[in-house]
Amino acid sequence: MDSHRAPAEGPDLAALAGLLADGTRATFCLALLDGRAWTAGELARHAGVAASTATDHLNLLVAGGLLAQERQGRHRYVRLADAETAELIESLAARAPRRPTPTRSLSGSGRDRALARARTCYDHLAGTLGVAVTDAMTARGLLDWEQGLILTGDGRDWLRELGIVLPPTGRRPPVRSCLDWTERRPHLAGAVGAALCAHALDSGWITRVGTGRAVALTAPGRRALHTRLGLPLDVP
Repeated sequence: MDSHRAPAEGPDLAALAGLLADGTRATFCLALLDGRAWTAGELARHAGVAASTATDHLNLLVAGGLLAQERQGRHRYVRLADAETAELIESLAARAPRRPTPTRSLSGSGRDRALARARTCYDHLAGTLGVAVTDAMTARGLLDWEQGLILTGDGRDWLRELGIVLPPTGRRPPVRSCLDWTERRPHLAGAVGAALCAHALDSGWITRVGTGRAVALTAPGRRALHTRLGLPLDVP
């Protein structure tokens, strides 16, 4: 009997792993963590590959269920399939070995620092700021990790005070832990994480930095998070 033969039934984990085992496809998935839909040409330029090469890789990712696509006229757009896929990519990135850091320009180093400080992970907050908000919500009893992450009654009241209305219960859980790839600690994802990030953007607590994933905490945002969660005013 061949002990290495794959089982006839059950999840094909090797097939999923194979989709991310290529550097170009992994680069595409990491770029798409910004929550936007990208064209094949944009992703090709980002990864430094030919358009035909990008198309071949994107076809595999779409067929494998990691990406969804839509067409507008002659343009084909792709995005991560859903929030759960984004959280999977972020968590895998946090567990991946670190590559040697190449010599970077000052502007490149600045972008890296901005991403580490605060960024969006698909539709929720990540980086130092995202972890700090999660820790503060836990310290105030808004989140409870005792028997798996849950939003407490105080947490629901706190969201209502902010005017945050959660979407009707669906397939997406209210709260989910997402392992942060720069902090190597969990930040808040799920419907609550997405609603809180949207509220922070709409209220001017954070603002986007350029066209990437980085966000910056504004002065009103510092005051609001200090008042609402007790975060220090010098939080990144």
